[in-house]
Amino acid sequence: MSDGLRPGLLLDRDGIINERIVDGYVTRTDEFTLCDDIVPILRWAKETQRPIAIITNQQGVGKGLMTEADLTTIHDHMRHVLRHRAGVEINAIYVCTSLAQARDPRRKPQPGMILEAIHDLRLDPSQTWFLGDSRSDAEAGRAAGVLTILVGNHSLDIADVVVPTLAEVLSVLQG
Repeated sequence: MSDGLRPGLLLDRDGIINERIVDGYVTRTDEFTLCDDIVPILRWAKETQRPIAIITNQQGVGKGLMTEADLTTIHDHMRHVLRHRAGVEINAIYVCTSLAQARDPRRKPQPGMILEAIHDLRLDPSQTWFLGDSRSDAEAGRAAGVLTILVGNHSLDIADVVVPTLAEVLSVLQG
């Protein structure tokens, strides 16, 4: 590490922190279901003193399916659940509510939110992992110069590491 920069852990939200709603959005706290396999990953980050940030597109706001206040309530609930279940604090949450067609430089697959996290949390990109479950996550991570892990059925050419399930991520991080 150079210049006081430190390794970090960046996470997509839907499909990584919480169960993804297929063709939909988590718009209320009662729709938020924690992915149990994220708990040991978050504990690892805490034990290794890595700041944790969430990087998430939430165009449900842009589509009018929920408000910014609804999203804040969901994220407050998520922080409470993670504090209770994993014993961790999330250092930051970066959200882009723009619609895909807006071409917002913060919206994944653009690297804007990741670059903000690197700057704000003083992260060393070469030692920081971004964990996601979609091609746009890997593309954003690569564009920002961080290490990428994709969960699911993806080709290895789009991420540094591809694993079939979230349960297999911890061994990659520990290795």
